[in-house]
Amino acid sequence: MTPVHFTFSSAFILGLTGLAFNRTHLLSALLCLEGMMLSLFIGLSLWALQLNATNFSPSPMLLLAFSACEASAGLALLVATARTHGTDRLKNLNLLQC
Repeated sequence: MTPVHFTFSSAFILGLTGLAFNRTHLLSALLCLEGMMLSLFIGLSLWALQLNATNFSPSPMLLLAFSACEASAGLALLVATARTHGTDRLKNLNLLQC
């Protein structure tokens, strides 16, 4: 395993553990998801560069576009929950409440 592969793999694992163990605020969960998506983008880009194939070149851009859509949807949910519940703490959110 090269140091570059170790770096983006550890970035993904770090984001995953942050998402699993640090569930106090919605913003921290969204930041962990964004870090995971960016490490996947870097890994997919490096994989396409190592193969020297033009078939895989649009896939990192597609993943980056999905990541931007995920970030905007997450921020919209953050604003909506902060307006309705007054806080972004995950323990105060109730899924059964409309």
